[in-house]
Amino acid sequence: MCNYLAAHVKESALVEMVPAGRPSGNLVKHVSENLRNEIASGRFEVGDKLPSQSLLTERFEVSRTVIREAIASLQADGLLEARQGAGVFVVARAAPSPFPFQTVDHARVSSILEMLELRSAIEIEAAGLAALRRSPAQEEAIFRAHQAVAALIANGERSTDADFAFHRAIAGATNNPRFTEFLDLLGPSAIPRANLQVDGGEGIRAPYLEKILDEHKQIAQAISSGDEKLARETMRTHLKGSQHRYRALIQNDMA
Repeated sequence: MCNYLAAHVKESALVEMVPAGRPSGNLVKHVSENLRNEIASGRFEVGDKLPSQSLLTERFEVSRTVIREAIASLQADGLLEARQGAGVFVVARAAPSPFPFQTVDHARVSSILEMLELRSAIEIEAAGLAALRRSPAQEEAIFRAHQAVAALIANGERSTDADFAFHRAIAGATNNPRFTEFLDLLGPSAIPRANLQVDGGEGIRAPYLEKILDEHKQIAQAISSGDEKLARETMRTHLKGSQHRYRALIQNDMA
């Protein structure tokens, strides 16, 4: 029995040492993007030789296979060149990887709907936390932002920046700065109707805007009452409704 267990343990150890086929695509992407950004930043200039595969393996704590595939990816992009017996050299400057959300095309319906889906995952939680954590000043800021949206709509003026400020005020009331940072990454263009403006005004039918105002009011009241569950539900209703309304507006515009 002891010999059997010893043999089994040894066999298991050997299995763990065998490379499991192709490396994870995420690891290859991680290494290649880091190297790409270092070339773009000038850490590696054109003509510089990359560190050896052994050093890169130690630095990134990945296998040689991952390093080889990452280098091959950058070679395919024309950034690196392998020279027989000499090593791998930088032959072109890379453009830095884009910051989050910079590649979002707000002219595409699918991009807007993707952003609304992402916002739902974050802002529903933010509304619930705001109901639990808001200070009197933060609560007042939420209502002021709501009133600012209402005033602009009543005057037929563009209200998307004020709408964004309303959602940002809720994020601020979570007292977790990461929620505000997330919204700041998106910016006011995350508000769907920002892409449907006409002549500086809203250019959107009144029922659409009245519905938004009503939903904003319900969210603000739920947060003010400290009802975490209701705050989440009203924000969920608002953002899901935004998806449906945006689709309807686009369909009507195309009709």
